[in-house]
Amino acid sequence: MSDELTISEDILAMSFEKALSELEDIVNRLESGDVALEESIAIYQRGNQLRAHCDNKLKDAQVQIEKITENGTSTTPLDVEE
Repeated sequence: MSDELTISEDILAMSFEKALSELEDIVNRLESGDVALEESIAIYQRGNQLRAHCDNKLKDAQVQIEKITENGTSTTPLDVEE
């Protein structure tokens, strides 16, 4: 059995912001306690896919930032007062 999570195509097509918003909605629904057990399981699974998608988007952004800042070797703070 593989430990890797399969993310559905509709989630893969989402922007980070849209996926995060849907994930927040799922968390709110689950926390409310007003969701039937079977539906809770289904939306929890979708939430797990959304979380993984957001994690991947953040990792991709981090890689891009590291490339921009010379592979992360820049140590100059952006808010230095002179």
